Amino acid sequence: MIRIAVQSKGRLYEDTMMLLKEAGIKINQSKRTLLVQASNFPVEVLYLRDDDIPQTVASGVADLGVVGENEFVEKNEAAEVVKRLGFSKCRLSLAIPKSVDYNGIEWFQNKKIATSYPHILKDFMNEKGVDVDIHVIQGSVEIAPGIDLADGIFDIVSSGSTLISNNLKEVEIVMHSEALLISNKKLNDEKKGVLEELLFRINAVMAADDKKYVLMNVPNDRINDITNVLPGIKSPTVMPLATEGWSSVHTVLQENRFWQIIGQLKALGAEGILVLPIEKMIL
Repeated sequence: MIRIAVQSKGRLYEDTMMLLKEAGIKINQSKRTLLVQASNFPVEVLYLRDDDIPQTVASGVADLGVVGENEFVEKNEAAEVVKRLGFSKCRLSLAIPKSVDYNGIEWFQNKKIATSYPHILKDFMNEKGVDVDIHVIQGSVEIAPGIDLADGIFDIVSSGSTLISNNLKEVEIVMHSEALLISNKKLNDEKKGVLEELLFRINAVMAADDKKYVLMNVPNDRINDITNVLPGIKSPTVMPLATEGWSSVHTVLQENRFWQIIGQLKALGAEGILVLPIEKMIL
């Protein structure tokens, strides 16, 4: 049995539970108790605040954790990154009132900055040689300039809509963040085995993300032309059809690449193009 710490609410919680579901791990989400065991896999989920997860994993209370890179870097706990999960992406940025003219990082010299990430901010400003007054806030950081609590803020930015609604503008991106799978450094052999199986399932889910299985009917004399424009993972599969002179070509494409080449495929004689979703892909 392995224990994984997960954020108890919010987008990271939703994305993590979706990943576990797609990996075939059944967790009863209706009972939002602190600790829930999967019904078909040797894992139990511990629901925590996101900023508690790094320490919980480093101390061994949980074996694994899914946490935002921003929190992992800020807490600087002795856990190790097992895998970057590619979801819950955001960035940590400096922002100031829209009405203020900004001429570079030197603008922040001796300014007061409100943030929930003082250590990341301090390291960044030290690297830039800028002295700032850091005001630590847990919660609605973006309101600080509007109530004259700070000259600017350092906070998470996703779409930027929160900044806009508070009359702020993003002026410096300090780091990009995404969800990380982290691990305690002292897992025993049994837990390492469970982790390997979990990673196998996660990798299969992630490999299929944004990919489509594409089938098309192609005249035999155009097969080479068509396969040359297909950016598939490996060589496409070509199978003869019952109709003489025609074959079926199968490949896997990134969805956004498909729309770039659909015109070429049709111009080269491809017909009956069928696009199917992929749930899992074992590489």
